Amino acid sequence: MELMPSAHTDTFPRDHLPPPAQWPELRFDLAGSAVPRYPARLNCAAELLDATARRLGPGRPAVLDGAGDVWSYGDLKGHVDRIAHTLTEDLGVVPGNRVLLRGPTTPWLAACWLAVLKAGAVAVTVLAAQRPHELATVCGLARIRHALCDTRSADDLIAAAIPHLRITLYGGDAPDDLLRRSANKPASYAAVDTSADDVALIAFTSGTTGRPKGCVHFHRDVLAIADTFSTHVLRPHPDDVFAGSPPLGFTYGLGGLVVFPLRAGASTLLTDWGGPERLLADIRRHSVSVLFTAPTAYRAMLGPLGSYDVSSLRRCVSAGEHLPAALWHDWRRATGLRIINGIGATEMLHIFISAADDLIRPGTTGLPVPGYEARVVAPDGTNAVSYTHRYLADERQRDYVRDGWNLTGDTYIRDPDGHFRYVARADDMIISAGYNIAGPEVEEALLRHPDVLEVAVVGRPDEERGQVVVAHVVLRAGVPRGPETVRELREFTKKEIVPYKCPREIEFHDALPRTPTGKLQRFRLRAGPLQFPRD
Repeated sequence: MELMPSAHTDTFPRDHLPPPAQWPELRFDLAGSAVPRYPARLNCAAELLDATARRLGPGRPAVLDGAGDVWSYGDLKGHVDRIAHTLTEDLGVVPGNRVLLRGPTTPWLAACWLAVLKAGAVAVTVLAAQRPHELATVCGLARIRHALCDTRSADDLIAAAIPHLRITLYGGDAPDDLLRRSANKPASYAAVDTSADDVALIAFTSGTTGRPKGCVHFHRDVLAIADTFSTHVLRPHPDDVFAGSPPLGFTYGLGGLVVFPLRAGASTLLTDWGGPERLLADIRRHSVSVLFTAPTAYRAMLGPLGSYDVSSLRRCVSAGEHLPAALWHDWRRATGLRIINGIGATEMLHIFISAADDLIRPGTTGLPVPGYEARVVAPDGTNAVSYTHRYLADERQRDYVRDGWNLTGDTYIRDPDGHFRYVARADDMIISAGYNIAGPEVEEALLRHPDVLEVAVVGRPDEERGQVVVAHVVLRAGVPRGPETVRELREFTKKEIVPYKCPREIEFHDALPRTPTGKLQRFRLRAGPLQFPRD
């Protein structure tokens, strides 16, 4: 497709897009398509913030923090516009520059993200937990020269010693702190007149499979995730209060905790994950009605749930990993709420297969979100989904986009009623003695045992069988980790699924290896015990 004229002075983002022939097909002519046609000139931050404030009024609550402070839409716009003035007038940021954003989840991090976009720059939000070598890799790949960093997250960024990177800290007492510098700036800023297909953000994959990839998204893409999944599946109200565990460096959190509430005129609680009881307390304290988190957190909240009032909740969304049917039913029994399951990807920005309310089929992911197409592709069975997917100067674009479709690398079955049922990641299928064994199926069986808190199933090379099934298990407190428990779990699993799928080996752990976003890192378990940190 031909791109519209860019507002970027720094043309690196557009210059390093993949060739158009390697793009997925973007179609706006599908019958009943839910994807709106956006105007040629579009700044998504101005649409999310300025347009919403005009539509619903600047006095509506927009952002809450963990201490209970509330910013109205007018307050948020003032903070964003002052920071945008500082970026362009004091720091020399020009349209198209990449700006690294790093810090815990706070209203100020969201304000910085919106300011970068209003200034026509490209936001690269990273996780506060990322280490110096990871930060150096990201900055090298995206050629980043500016960084806005919370003072609490500065050490590793400074230690990375990234050449030519100008780091501006916020949240501290120094005279040159970003927030001090911006305090005297005008409270109004005219957003840069970016093109709808100017690059707005580069999101780096979270590292479940190794080397990160920079996923490029346009200004219209940011609005599209709100105008598809959020509008048609989640269906938020302006009076909703959003909250959740995913950080803003994870596109699941960026969409669920910033883009969706602002597009709907709702409010959002922006605070770091502090564990299941902290999240439950936040739900009670702030009357949270829309919750975004992962299956691991829903499972962890079930234990202490009875001590907290969560009656304000009306929508619960799960993504990031497979949601077992048993957990869905446990949550429904405990709360009366039906979890909205979904699959998303950094490459796709947010959720593209999901279902809500009466369309939910526990154990399945759901149906293509209005505005997306999906199909199961032979011969390898991987799922292909079409909307948007572009890597930044990465040869792997050819592997993940074919014939106009994104290949997600997931193995799915499409049920007769059209629902997509997750089987496994394509590279997580275990082939043992000629049998194909899906790790998630074995995991679901083990999770039905009352002593199992968490489990990850992987294949281990074996001369005789090719691979054998190995289950890595986290037990409830007080359960012995001896051979008797191993035998009990194996016998239990044989009664739940066909015996050839039963794990031949079971290893016990205090915790499973996960990315900072909570995604399970099976590749580290496959690498052997020396690669798996026990702390």
